[in-house]
Amino acid sequence: MGRLIRLLRLGAERVGQLLFVVMFGAFLLQIVSRYALPDPLPWTDEVALIAFLWLVFWVGGLLLRDSDQVRFDIVAKALPPGGQRVLAILGHLLVAGLFGAALPTILDYIAFLWREKTPVLLIPLDWVYACFGLALVAIVLRALKALAGLLGPRWRERL
Repeated sequence: MGRLIRLLRLGAERVGQLLFVVMFGAFLLQIVSRYALPDPLPWTDEVALIAFLWLVFWVGGLLLRDSDQVRFDIVAKALPPGGQRVLAILGHLLVAGLFGAALPTILDYIAFLWREKTPVLLIPLDWVYACFGLALVAIVLRALKALAGLLGPRWRERL
């Protein structure tokens, strides 16, 4: 199971790298076409923007670990381990609860966006914003996993 998780994570990292290359390539092509060619390429703006959007939500939802997050934990670190555990449980409950409660409405709205398309490439907006739904699902699942770890017997390792 651990090997499968590592392979899935590696695949997700490769997708993130590809998204960055696409975004950066479109950005460079946009600069070259604007200043070196007689007519700028209108689709490069759209490709760079969509790749950036997917990159942010892909990495934020699937690859960013809790330890990578910026935290203001002055109060939490001043507490004994039991108090830190309580705060961590409350935090993960809030994230899972609020994002989980918002998830059906957000997914419904993303599904509603099939009617609209991007101006140049005519990509349906539900495809463009699907990354947001994917990120929210991943964040809720990660919060539930962290919560399960904090409620288990080896909770001190999860702080």
